Amino acid sequence: MNSIALLNDSFRRTFSGGKVMMTIGVAELPDCVKAEALRQVADFSGFTEENDPHGEHDFGSFDLVGRKFFWKIDLYEEPDVKDANGDPVVNRVLTIMLASEY
Repeated sequence: MNSIALLNDSFRRTFSGGKVMMTIGVAELPDCVKAEALRQVADFSGFTEENDPHGEHDFGSFDLVGRKFFWKIDLYEEPDVKDANGDPVVNRVLTIMLASEY
């Protein structure tokens, strides 16, 4: 498994090391549904060649309360901010959305 997939998996499972965002459609759902959606994202393991062609573990989908949800991890490089090794800092943003909002 490549390093991007490992870092994405770590972030997705712990929600540490990036930002987690929800679209308005998800944010308006009851708290218990949002909590279950987060658990579904953290527990996701259904990566296939079809939904993960680059092997980065950056997208998934699941069904919950009769709705299809998508989640996506995007990487944003901060070219003007360097880490201790002098490399640009990369920020991870995980967005959870209803498929109907895509």
